[in-house]
This record gives sequence, structure tokens and C-alpha cells, in this order.
Amino acid sequence: MDEEIKKITILPGINKFGKKENFEKIEIKKGQVIAIVGNTGAGKTQLLYDIERLAQKDTRSRRKFLVNDKIPDKEMRFNPERKLIASLAQSMNFLMDISVRDFLKLHLESRGKKARQGLLKEVIKEANEITGEAISPEMNLLNLSGGQSRALMVSDVANISVSPIILIDEIENAGIRKEKAIEILVEEGKIVLIVTHDPSLALNADKRIIIKNGGIVKILDTTLKEKGIAYYLNWIENYNLEIREKIRQGREIKNVEIYCEPIKLKK
Repeated sequence: MDEEIKKITILPGINKFGKKENFEKIEIKKGQVIAIVGNTGAGKTQLLYDIERLAQKDTRSRRKFLVNDKIPDKEMRFNPERKLIASLAQSMNFLMDISVRDFLKLHLESRGKKARQGLLKEVIKEANEITGEAISPEMNLLNLSGGQSRALMVSDVANISVSPIILIDEIENAGIRKEKAIEILVEEGKIVLIVTHDPSLALNADKRIIIKNGGIVKILDTTLKEKGIAYYLNWIENYNLEIREKIRQGREIKNVEIYCEPIKLKK
């Protein structure tokens, strides 16, 4: 990437009825997580499409995007070698009959990069922090489950991909530790935009973009109290995952612990 991407800006377009969106601009900065929320069919996928194209009033929504406060040139928008934006779909399945190790090496070579000492091990290690099913370097890509495939691609995007902007569609349906996945991407300085119906993901993002009738109707900055609520929701979900794993292992469940360490929240 020739220029560091510090932020992208969304300028208003129109909803599906042709009415102009009621906001001045939305600035999204490096390291931020943005949740895109709304009912099914509200227009969330259209926003992802607009971002992926860095639309210049040339899509159905008529939205316009700036990169570092400038209009992106055609090279930035359409040259696949620039790889400004990476997308992680709801379901991901590999078609290549090769090992995990060879796939990662191939991806590095396609980027014109050489693996620094321990990089491939780091990618697999981080993937295993996201998925409950361990991935080994020797495993064939075709044998990976949906959750393993998604976890591997999250870690790959974080550590190998040069794309500074990551679009994720409903990561809660991937069967992985979603909060850990987002944490890994943010640590690498990515701009992360997530379409989600998951309350804990939405309340743990930096901002929420609310979509209705094909248009952006509201932008909310997440409050500290909302992040506290997300903390409790995550604790409940993680505890549920622990119980599920014990059941899978054939262990008897004798009691349920309901205590969660409280955190202090400012008003």
C-alpha cells in the first residue's frame, strides 16, 4: 500500500425511496470497529457493496467515499493488486486441495512477501485462539470446517493481507470466538466494519450505523455503559461455550455458576 490509510469518510446518498440520508458525514478511523445494524432487508449489504467499491455516487445508493479526505483514484478503487479492502463472507469454504501451510506460503508469495521467522506458526496459533477446533499446518484445506476456515482467514487477513479495511458479514454465524477475532484485527490497525445482529458485537463496537429502508438513519457512538453491557453478554456467551464443550466431552454438568465479576461504569 503506497499510502497509509488513516480514515475513510462516508458522504450521504439516498434511501430506496430517493430521500437523502440525514447526516453530514461519517468518519471511520484506523483501529476502529463499526457495527452496521438493521432489520433483514434494510440495506446493510448495499452499504458493504458501496464501501468495497469506494463508491463515487455510481451505485444505487448514490453514496460517496473519501480516503484520507481525498477522492480515491481509479487505481485505488479497481486495481486488484492494491487490495485496499478485504471481505469475509458469512460462509467460507476452500476449493484448493493443499495443506494449510502450503496455502499460507502461497498467499505470502502472491503478495510478493517472504515469511519472517515464525510468521506461519503465528497465523495458525492466532487462528486456533479463534476456533474451538484446532488447526494444524498439515491439515488439508478441504477438510477444514466452516468455523476453522473462517478463523484461518481472519488470522490470514490480520497477519498476511495488506488490506487496511476489513468488511465482515455476520461473524456471529461462523462458529468462532468472535470477540477474539475482532480483537486480532484491531491490534493490527485495521478498520473493521461488521454487519451484525449480535447485541454484544454491536454494543462493543466504537460506533453503530443504523440502516432502514435502504438508507443510514442514525449514527451512534457507543457509550461506556453499553460496553459494560456487552461485557456481561460476552461473559454469558463464553460461559455457555464452556458448558457446551464439557457436554461434547461427555462430562456431567452438576451446577451452573452465575457469578460474573462486576465492572464499574461511568454515567
